[in-house]
Amino acid sequence: MAKRSYDSERVRQDVLREAEGLFSRRGYTATSIADISKVTGHSKGHIYYHFKSKEELFVALAQQTMRKWGERWQERAMTCSSPPEKLFAIADFVMDNYQQDLLKAGQELASLPGVQPSTMQALYGLAVTPMAAYKAIIEEGMTCGDFRQGDADQLSLLFGAWLGGLNSFVHTMDRDTLRGLYRETAALFLRSISG
Repeated sequence: MAKRSYDSERVRQDVLREAEGLFSRRGYTATSIADISKVTGHSKGHIYYHFKSKEELFVALAQQTMRKWGERWQERAMTCSSPPEKLFAIADFVMDNYQQDLLKAGQELASLPGVQPSTMQALYGLAVTPMAAYKAIIEEGMTCGDFRQGDADQLSLLFGAWLGGLNSFVHTMDRDTLRGLYRETAALFLRSISG
């Protein structure tokens, strides 16, 4: 009898890929490990081998998604010729990448009672990626003289808060109107830090 081969990393990626679809379509609460097992064809035991809980699986998926967000932003940033252009580009990028069903599932998870503190910490830690992108733009602008000197961490936090405030309207406001507001946010911020 031939021994069945088992590719652990392939199973992990299958689970993450299929879980993303289920969480995005159904939400966090309505998706079970049994559902993920059924669509992947991998046993619940295989899934629990890689992820101790549904929360841990979701956090791994969210972290993978943020890594990809950062990679896509880096590709986009390379097409920009200046820090001011990058501010407008990242405002558009944030809006376009905030309208994700997976994000709604994450917000659902964060609002549930009894969520593990480590899960909440990991979900809040996802903000590191966009904050680092804002900071890199601001520091580049300061270095080349486009932006006045200042506290890049503080300015990144302010810019992120402005964009974050608009993010709460992505599901309730007309896209064109909202895009105009994201771009106006970048313009106001740019005026406030221009050198």
